[in-house]
Amino acid sequence: MTSSSPPSLLDLKSLLPEELRTLVRQLGQEEYRAGQLLSWIHGKGVEEVDQMSNLSRAFREQLKARATLSRLREVERQLSPGGQAIKFLFELPGGERVESVLILDGKRRTACLSSQVGCPLDCKFCATGRMGFIANLKAAQIVDQLLQVGRALLAERGERVSNVVMMGMGEPLLNYEELVRALRLMRLEHGPAIGGRKVTVSTAGYVPGIRRLAREDLNLGLAISLNATTDELRDQLMPINRKYKIAELLDAAAEYFSLRGRRVTFEYVLLEGVTDADEDALRLAELTRGVPCKLNLIPYNELAEDTPFRRPPADRIARFRQLLENHTPMAVTLRESRGRDIDAACGQLYQAQERRRRAAPAG
Repeated sequence: MTSSSPPSLLDLKSLLPEELRTLVRQLGQEEYRAGQLLSWIHGKGVEEVDQMSNLSRAFREQLKARATLSRLREVERQLSPGGQAIKFLFELPGGERVESVLILDGKRRTACLSSQVGCPLDCKFCATGRMGFIANLKAAQIVDQLLQVGRALLAERGERVSNVVMMGMGEPLLNYEELVRALRLMRLEHGPAIGGRKVTVSTAGYVPGIRRLAREDLNLGLAISLNATTDELRDQLMPINRKYKIAELLDAAAEYFSLRGRRVTFEYVLLEGVTDADEDALRLAELTRGVPCKLNLIPYNELAEDTPFRRPPADRIARFRQLLENHTPMAVTLRESRGRDIDAACGQLYQAQERRRRAAPAG
């Protein structure tokens, strides 16, 4: 006789309201208990089922037999000297590590979250790309970044997260199901209550995911990392372009606007001598002319380790921006990296931690 393996436990943090209602019904409880669970998990951020003090002991024991409540372990936290950014490094149960950043900008309190450990896309200027792909995050692990960052902000400043950007480690649209589940959980009134207009998903240009996301009812912002104005250069910098060319990417962006009514943001990293020429500015204006969009220029955030790329000087950045503004009706912004002094580009804190771990004496 072959013994069957025990059923895997549900992760309460990943369950949507209807799924929680189903669970409490299966356990013989009233449906309103699902709302209590949501409040404890996503509102109060409890770490253990036994902390849910308005649930009976018998119900808590039932829950523990069927489900668990996962949590990332905070490994490191860095605060920028200017106080504009806080970087978090979290550890997953298997020992993998993932980053989140809290960006403090005027009245906005933006949590920048990761969707993968590492990234499979190998963009040549990205620290996360150097890691390669390690793992997809579960919806609960994406949400837990927001919950922990939010608790830290509330404890230290008495403030709440106002915005979410999926611009951390990984390509969100390659972890689509878990991403969308996490985004739905973030909207819950019992928890962070981050509405769609306060959320932006960033992609390196995974066209099937863009088209699929356009058909969701989430009303999200979409940011597309363009970073080059010719297929030849983009093929070199962002290998995903070898499969999804610029023209197809622009078409998907136009479709997103037509279905969702929201302008996409094209992000463009300025690399000295690579993407910052006058001709690039003129081509960027021409390429995006037919797509309702915003253009966000990002001067390169140099890696701590050796890299062939450099940040352009201030006068070159200013000229590129001025040329672009002179030749496009679209809004042009310049995003200065907050927290350049705390390894705040995606993957940098992870890389710094790994270097310290390798350098540490054994034993």
